[in-house]
Amino acid sequence: MLDTAISTTVSAAADAAPTASTPQLVLAALIGIVVIVGLIVWLKMHPFLALVLGSGVLAIVAGVGLTDTFTSFTAGLGSTVAGVGVLIALGAIIGKLLIDSGGADRIVDTILDRTPVRRLPWAMALIAFVVGIPLFFEVGVVLLIPVVMIVARRMRANPVLVGIPALAGLSALHGLVPPHPGPLLAIDALGANLGLTLGLGLLVAVPTVIIAGPLLAIPLTRWVRLDPPTTVLGMSDGAAGGTATSGTGGSPSSGGAGTTATATDATTGTTTLRKPSFGISVLVVLLPVILMLARSVVEIAGATGTGYGTVLEFLGEPLVALLITSLFALVAFGTAVGRTRQQLGDLVGSSFAPIAGILLIVGAGGGFKQTLVDSGVGDVIASGIADAGITPLLAGWLVAALIRIATGSATVATITAAGIMAPLAAGLEPTQAALLVLAIGAGSVFLSHVNDAGFWLVKEYFGMTVGQTFKTWSLMESVLSVVALLVVLLLGIVV
Repeated sequence: MLDTAISTTVSAAADAAPTASTPQLVLAALIGIVVIVGLIVWLKMHPFLALVLGSGVLAIVAGVGLTDTFTSFTAGLGSTVAGVGVLIALGAIIGKLLIDSGGADRIVDTILDRTPVRRLPWAMALIAFVVGIPLFFEVGVVLLIPVVMIVARRMRANPVLVGIPALAGLSALHGLVPPHPGPLLAIDALGANLGLTLGLGLLVAVPTVIIAGPLLAIPLTRWVRLDPPTTVLGMSDGAAGGTATSGTGGSPSSGGAGTTATATDATTGTTTLRKPSFGISVLVVLLPVILMLARSVVEIAGATGTGYGTVLEFLGEPLVALLITSLFALVAFGTAVGRTRQQLGDLVGSSFAPIAGILLIVGAGGGFKQTLVDSGVGDVIASGIADAGITPLLAGWLVAALIRIATGSATVATITAAGIMAPLAAGLEPTQAALLVLAIGAGSVFLSHVNDAGFWLVKEYFGMTVGQTFKTWSLMESVLSVVALLVVLLLGIVV
């Protein structure tokens, strides 16, 4: 379980908490959330600034003194970045090395080369599921969309048939499975066990991706008829997706079956590198998952006091598991394929720039959550949910889904819902706390529409109209969210 509390600072924040009436606290929560939504939706303000201002407004309306307006916010920001920020940074390193080494291409090539044409939609879902574990959603989209278009062109098929399974795999991992930022933040806020949440998240994600991916794609191709692509993002196959050769089985492939890849370094120029094997590439992706799941198994079995249990408990600590994987990736995707130490240093450095904004949003979300908790707003809302007879799992999903629809941001939806549900999570069993994280994650991807950058990203890549994007991407996200919730509720009954 993540332990991100900075005791002295948080205690000071708690001491500054106001004594306010229940109506005043409810009003403070509503005004704070409305301010955040309004700043993001209408003024197009960056979520980081919107969360800072929303936290300040919430604190003032809740009766916090002006000098203590941001005391809870800064405490929450610091504790959240301390617990989650390092994990996101290590995940970024692994993802960067996986892409630049050609490891991601190798995974794609190998699976596609061994898949019959009629099974390619299922293969795309599998590829997205595997590759999506260490990669952020936007990175996965940019990586896989050229492959989707190449596959659709070779199949002479509607790109929706293979694109929806890939998008479903990426979206499910993004909302449900750590080390993605949203699930990590919810785990931290709710005090859930990361390994247990990871295992349950994968369990929920598998049927969710099957239903919202390959199965849903079949009727969607009838509702939205797109011609097979003649080019890939306006380019030929080779320009868009590597060499785009066919494997021995005749299946399409994005990067060819060769043994080399090309990497360009700002200092040393262009260098020919050996492409890592399929086995090594998959091992790097799954290594942190294996280590963290092994820790959870040891804890559930009550074997933490044994010699092997102590070792597995240490290796499965999220920070340790991702650190080990990062070091292994430096060898497997670096020196083992011909990179110099200088090139590796440059690659690691370049992996941090894209996550700077994510870290700020996540940190500000932690600050907003702490303001909700310390002001007493969280307790009031949690009591109201309990009195209304709504189960915590359904309540978490509803709150996240409403914020998602309003702001278009899955991260902001997760942050807000986790902060509101934190008091309720304190009394839950570890398994139920993990399922609450997943319910919030499921709600955070509900109904992507015009206020979501992902909506426009998919629209432009597939060359669809706004209406067609609603009928495909938005519908898929909604189905994925609801199916994931149903699976979570079912697990809540049986575990």
